[in-house]
Amino acid sequence: MSQSASSLLQSAQTQIITASCPSLPGTVDVVTSYLYQHGFYITEIHSFDDTDKGQFFIRIEFRPDCETEFDRQSFTAGFGPQAEKFSMQWQLSPKSYKPKVVILVSKQDHCLNDLLYRWRIGSLAVDIQGIVSNHPDCEALASWHNIPYFHCPITSDTKVQQEAQIWQIVEQFDTDLVILARYMQILSSDMCKKLAGWAINIHHSLLPGFKGAKPYHQAYEKGIKLVGATAHYVSDELDEGPIISQGVETVDHGYYPQDLAAKGRDIECLTLARAVQYHIEKRIFLHGKKTVVFVK
Repeated sequence: MSQSASSLLQSAQTQIITASCPSLPGTVDVVTSYLYQHGFYITEIHSFDDTDKGQFFIRIEFRPDCETEFDRQSFTAGFGPQAEKFSMQWQLSPKSYKPKVVILVSKQDHCLNDLLYRWRIGSLAVDIQGIVSNHPDCEALASWHNIPYFHCPITSDTKVQQEAQIWQIVEQFDTDLVILARYMQILSSDMCKKLAGWAINIHHSLLPGFKGAKPYHQAYEKGIKLVGATAHYVSDELDEGPIISQGVETVDHGYYPQDLAAKGRDIECLTLARAVQYHIEKRIFLHGKKTVVFVK
């Protein structure tokens, strides 16, 4: 086998193991020793011990140390009993797996367009199944990418039916991740609970918190000096779910409302894409109302 073919095989066989358990001596060793003893090569490793909560987290990328196919069943049978000794909750995923994604959007298309571009050039390894919107505005963009587009209009009287329609689409595609790319509707409590831990939202982060219409105009009037964005998991608490990623840049008196909004759009795109990348690479652990994120 040529060196390039061997490299491709090794890359295809790379696995990601994530685990958490109570803080105990030997938590790193139980994982790394098992990998070493069974001929696996570790390519990346991160761990964190939360001494305040007494909880340990670890993420490892590894591959077979020879030109062999990874046997998931054998690995699970062997590692499971070792993990059980530490009350370890763990997951094993092939790095090459592309999660099935459904994107929710309203009229503003900057985050959607950014995600589609990253997906199109191969830098965002996901399988986009469909785009759902309460407006028809982004249909042409979806059509150009040959992605199914679902127009699900909503009124105050049809919210329950509209969310049921969205949920049907999510289930139809056996979706792994839902992305709210500037979806400007407040999800119901029931919908938030269904999506908890596998739906990512993005919104601007302005201090003080400017709410309602034209937040950037409000910020301009107050002489804002920072513009930012926050990506977080959806929760029943409006815009207060576990934070995954944040971005911020300085601005000054020379930024008019349209300049602030343009800067905000750029930060939203970068922050959302980064959060999605962390999620699909299994770098995020939900830890109560916050997250542990292992950045490469």
